[in-house]
Amino acid sequence: MTNPLRDEMARQTSRRWFLRQCGVGMGSLALASLLNSEVQAVEENPLAPRQPPLAPKAKRVIYMFHAGAPSQLDLFDFKPELAKWSGKKPPAELLEGYRAAFIKPDSALLGPKFKFARHGQLGVELSELVPYLAGVADDVCFVRSMKTDAVNHAPAQILMNTGSQILGRPSFGAWTLYGLGSESNNLPGYVVLSSGGGTSGGASNWGCGFLPTRYAGVPFRSSGDPILYLSNPRGIDEVAQRESLDALRELNEQELAQFGDPEIQARINAYELAYRMQTSGPELMDLSQETSTTLEMYGLDAKNPKPSYAKNCLLARRLIERGVRFVQLFHEAWDHHGNLTAGLKGRCRDTDQASAALVRDLKQRGLLEDTIVIWGGEFGRTPMVQGGSGDGRDHHNRSFTMWMAGGGLKSGHVHGETDEFGFNIARDPVHVHDLHATLLHLLGFDHTQLTFRSQGRDFRLTDIHGHLVKGILA
Repeated sequence: MTNPLRDEMARQTSRRWFLRQCGVGMGSLALASLLNSEVQAVEENPLAPRQPPLAPKAKRVIYMFHAGAPSQLDLFDFKPELAKWSGKKPPAELLEGYRAAFIKPDSALLGPKFKFARHGQLGVELSELVPYLAGVADDVCFVRSMKTDAVNHAPAQILMNTGSQILGRPSFGAWTLYGLGSESNNLPGYVVLSSGGGTSGGASNWGCGFLPTRYAGVPFRSSGDPILYLSNPRGIDEVAQRESLDALRELNEQELAQFGDPEIQARINAYELAYRMQTSGPELMDLSQETSTTLEMYGLDAKNPKPSYAKNCLLARRLIERGVRFVQLFHEAWDHHGNLTAGLKGRCRDTDQASAALVRDLKQRGLLEDTIVIWGGEFGRTPMVQGGSGDGRDHHNRSFTMWMAGGGLKSGHVHGETDEFGFNIARDPVHVHDLHATLLHLLGFDHTQLTFRSQGRDFRLTDIHGHLVKGILA
């Protein structure tokens, strides 16, 4: 995609400053004036919604990122043969060239810890731990053949979210906002909600990298003010605050006129957005507007919907209803090197009902058809056991499962397959770059064309990789 004009103008900052300082004639002054007028025109609303170059199937994304790596073998990818081999050493040929994060590669195999049953018209096999997901199986596309390059949490999380293990690259959400803008004037275009523990990859998972800062994810709290200090302190009324912001804006605009730095414009926009959010933020967080039926569907207490993953799922729906382009939920609690049985029970108890409720709720409201919903972690877990108690699994990047639903995706579909032990992919592999290429396609972009020039080269979410996964497209 050709870079938007305002970003091209933003990269002219040093040149405009040089021309102003040097005063090298009327031609240069005219050029500086032209550049300034173009910058002003395109930055009056820098996050205004834009049409993608291709016909989109979806126009917004909700990404439920389950950091720590859920065990696909105990939730989504049933392997009867693995159950038969449980406690035995894996075949030697299976381990050729294998690199594990912590365990010895020839550790004994560990069969699935829970019962599986078939669900939906397709008869997809799912664990007893996800009964609510089973109830929406006909609306979901399961990808059982995901693979990634990284074997440890931080680099794998950053790769899954930015397309690179290297820090400093823009996140998928930032690229989406860069390409499409936002339909909300009163809330950030990219909102982040967290529950569980903190992610190993930290803020890099939702950062803007070398893109302008306006494209970064904005972390929200799930109770009270969505952002700290959004409310006015005592003694400051609306009139006083507006006067203060106007004075601050005037000072910033003087600096912008002198230096043309796009980050100054981003600062002005951020202050104004925060002012508008003082009204929109409390309204967003007020769940009294929701029916008791809706709250109960998400597993929330209608009288006291406490901060939780479930509340974040409901807030995600409310955010996209208000025009937010990209909402990302982070729930870090799945790193079960030990205590796998109890740990998975607890995590699924916290997340299964709300994850499925979000799909069901979006569908009921007619939002699912143009919203992409994603559920998954950074990699999977090994078929081999870890820990002396025999109740843990190590990191596994060769094969894992993610599920998706919504705009342009096949529903009631299983893509890809792993071998009889769930160790390697048997058919239809999907690399992280392939996933990103396909999601961008659904949003209306050729992943090779959505680029941003930085440090002398054109960057993209998929770097120099990525193929369209046609098998999951409706």
